[in-house]
Amino acid sequence: MNSLPKKNNLNVAIAHDFLLYQGGAERVLVEIAKIFPEAPIFTLLKKESFVLKMFLGKRKIMSSFLDKIAFIVPHKYLLPLYPIVAESIDLREYDMVVSSTSSFMKGLVVKPKTVHICYCHTPTRYLWDSSEEYFFDTFGKKNFFSPRKIVIRVILNYLRMWDQSSARRVDLFIANSHYTAQRIRKYYKRKAKVVYPPVDIEKFIKEQERTGKYFLVVSRLSPYKNINLVVEAFNRLKWPLVIAGEGKEKKRLMKMANRNIRFLGFVPERKLAKLYSGARALIFPGEDDFGITMVEAMASGKPVLALRKGGAEEIVEEGKTGEFFNAPEVETLVDGLRRLVENEKNYQATYLKESAKRFSKERFKEEFLKVVGEKVNF
Repeated sequence: MNSLPKKNNLNVAIAHDFLLYQGGAERVLVEIAKIFPEAPIFTLLKKESFVLKMFLGKRKIMSSFLDKIAFIVPHKYLLPLYPIVAESIDLREYDMVVSSTSSFMKGLVVKPKTVHICYCHTPTRYLWDSSEEYFFDTFGKKNFFSPRKIVIRVILNYLRMWDQSSARRVDLFIANSHYTAQRIRKYYKRKAKVVYPPVDIEKFIKEQERTGKYFLVVSRLSPYKNINLVVEAFNRLKWPLVIAGEGKEKKRLMKMANRNIRFLGFVPERKLAKLYSGARALIFPGEDDFGITMVEAMASGKPVLALRKGGAEEIVEEGKTGEFFNAPEVETLVDGLRRLVENEKNYQATYLKESAKRFSKERFKEEFLKVVGEKVNF
């Protein structure tokens, strides 16, 4: 069962925070859109070229009026407006709304009869556990009583109150991991069903296996991803490392790196499978709510070294599909790398690929429809 049953005449809409770039949340959105092929997608901001790439121009996409000013005003300065705009989206004609969100689309206002299902990628990190890093790295660090800092504190407080109150409007939360479900309970005081996100494992499984020659990082190059730890560790070990991804940390990381470290920048999805197949292992040094790249590596028959936090603990099986390191510190990471190499013979490609099948697209569709069906009785 890969789409909504034909006998059900529910008028469905889909909502997603932003359609601006490719990430794990956008991959989930594509699969949700396949389940509801007639449903329009509402979003706050969109990039036309990205939308065409995702949906080949065949999907009705409704963006907000912010699209008309986003090219003049930087996105970060629109932040206080996003809750207001999300609440203003007209969803009166729909029987069910499915939001795919890590921020604002759970705050949609719908009619009492409309069922709101929220697939939550994470409670908004920059409002809760990462607020200081985000706001003061984004808007600048000033002394505590500076006008800018006072304004930021007021905005942050307003957004936190809105974030918690808007979570009460959701009829059913679906979390992308048990780790995310725990965070939903902590910040929103709501229970959530868990449906792991879909990974296109088949294209990685079928790629011809090669002997690994380098270690690999596939990540957005942002501070919270801890890629600097990997660079420092490989500077010390002098082992070959390949880093795929873009982000504001890229220039700083490139200055830090020795010649044994190569930066590829953005790698298209069609080339990722070959990149994984040539690696010895994937390094995943950040705390993430799930971590799709770990599943992609395993589907390619490659083990993972991950920080023992977040969704990694639900993906990696210690000693069989990879290893953990316990703290975001260079020494601990180096120790983890040495254990990974010592245990390399224990990681069987067949077992790694079988383990990755737990996160297939087909499994996602079945579990998602089952959970939604229990709520709306189709």
